[in-house]
Amino acid sequence: MHLSNSTDARFALERSRVDLRFRFTRLASREWIGPDYVRVRVQGDDLAGFGEGLGHDDHIRIFFPDGAPSSVAEMREAPSREFTPLRWGEDWLDLEFAVHGDEGVAGVWAAGAPMGSLLGVGGPRGTLRIDGAPDAWLLAGDETAIPQIRRYAAAIPDGASARVLVEVADAAHEVRIDAPVAVEYVHRDGARPTSALISRLDQLTEADRPDGDVFAFIAAEQAVVKAGRSLAVDRWSLDPERIVVKGYWKADESGATYHAAH
Repeated sequence: MHLSNSTDARFALERSRVDLRFRFTRLASREWIGPDYVRVRVQGDDLAGFGEGLGHDDHIRIFFPDGAPSSVAEMREAPSREFTPLRWGEDWLDLEFAVHGDEGVAGVWAAGAPMGSLLGVGGPRGTLRIDGAPDAWLLAGDETAIPQIRRYAAAIPDGASARVLVEVADAAHEVRIDAPVAVEYVHRDGARPTSALISRLDQLTEADRPDGDVFAFIAAEQAVVKAGRSLAVDRWSLDPERIVVKGYWKADESGATYHAAH
């Protein structure tokens, strides 16, 4: 069995609370980095101090008001979704969106909102930090997980054992991700979302497990949770308290509608 004892574990996951704040920002730029994938930057004086105390994994709730709310209470009545903050500075914040035609308030806003449009930012409420250095890394997800995969990939030291798996629609929709290893893209090719990623995870056996203390991050449509835990916990014997496996969204019965779940 590969499971590390707590006494010889190379890393721990530390979760901590962050003071909850709500901020008003405005759309400053938009960059398409894939046919259905867009990065936006929002700016505003309210973002001062945004990144203080953040670790490797956290989520914010973003609000899409119709008009210009005059208070936080009014802003919080607007439609909202949870997202991973990608990068930030003194007065700016970058976010990335998977856009699915005219579905979903977030994607529609990201794809077409006029410059200067208001966006509310709430949180994060808490953060997760990797304390120590895993011997090896597994990062796997669909388009909705790319921002978080980017953040974890940036923490992988050169020379470390790592595997990065990303599901996208097809070869034309591959999104460049900077990582110290080659990213393996799996293609849906018209199949149900997350099915290609689940199939790839199911192909990994105990023999594919890297040596040492492994950190795993697996996130996509809700169906990935069972497959992810089957690999990480059952076949690779990873400590379930030191991995992150979650459903970021949930599809309807047809697989066509996207609902934020994380």
